[in-house]
Amino acid sequence: MKFSVLDQSPIRNGISPDVSIRESIALAQACERFGYHRYWVSEHHSSEAVAGSAPEVLMAAIAATTSRIRVGSAGIMLPHYSALKVAEQFRVLEAIAPGRIDLGVGRAPGSDGRTAMALNPHGAGGADNFPAQFRDLHAWSSGFELPVNHPFRMVEAQPAGPHAPELWMLGSSNYGAQFAAYFGLPYCFAYFFNDGQGAQEALDIYHATFKPSELLAAPHSAITVWAFAGETQAQADYFYQSRAIQGVMRDRGRFIALPSPEDAAAFALSDVERARMERRKETALSGTAPDVASRIQALAKETGVSEMVITTTAYDPAARVKSYELLAGEFGMAGVTEP
Repeated sequence: MKFSVLDQSPIRNGISPDVSIRESIALAQACERFGYHRYWVSEHHSSEAVAGSAPEVLMAAIAATTSRIRVGSAGIMLPHYSALKVAEQFRVLEAIAPGRIDLGVGRAPGSDGRTAMALNPHGAGGADNFPAQFRDLHAWSSGFELPVNHPFRMVEAQPAGPHAPELWMLGSSNYGAQFAAYFGLPYCFAYFFNDGQGAQEALDIYHATFKPSELLAAPHSAITVWAFAGETQAQADYFYQSRAIQGVMRDRGRFIALPSPEDAAAFALSDVERARMERRKETALSGTAPDVASRIQALAKETGVSEMVITTTAYDPAARVKSYELLAGEFGMAGVTEP
């Protein structure tokens, strides 16, 4: 079982969003020391909650300041962009960190419709054009040829080299699972989006319909879960308050910056919201490191995935780093000891 990281560069209430980007770079370096397999960064736009808007830029900084851990996107929202430009960006990243780059792709906007229009005001087809876009990206990023009658068949994505980005399909529905299976790609389900709803069905579809490809001989699946490991249950409960309130506000249609635990405790909630929050807490992967690690491993076995990707938020950045360190110890990772 492999264990990896998804970092959305969460914005903390009262802290300038640019700080989140620097915290992501520092966390990536720490997770490399702890022994995690890969480090993914996300793409969101015009968000009060998430600072990670340009994963390809953040990846370059992380790749240049690490030496072992794989670095990737989770993901590039392809309908916003030219497939050629994305392929070129990731081939540059591959030149910076040969054999360590993952190109995770999604078709969701990662924003509202107005922001999507601002990102690509002249885009034609949007998500409807995703299969054709992906075909082109697949060829350009991996060094394969485009179809004979393709108008851009003679166009090359540089820099060419002996390595190519590892292409992943990301999603939270059956569409992504079917797409990944058809193209013979590794697949990651965003389990943390909706408390895992639809995850097992999507994973079953992926495993049952997978077609071997030049990139992957057998299916490789992963899920991304939110988890926080505290040094005590009391500490875990304290930091969980922030995520709980973010969940309540999301239900209200608002995506807010992560509040401090003290501010979270002061939020005015209805009885219905408080009851819903308590139900979520019962299943949240939050607690002491042995408890959380055990539940993560049980979930991996239950879903049949090959890899677990962990995303963690905490108002105190040191507590977030410590959570990953504690879990790495429970998973028996071969971390790197600093001299």
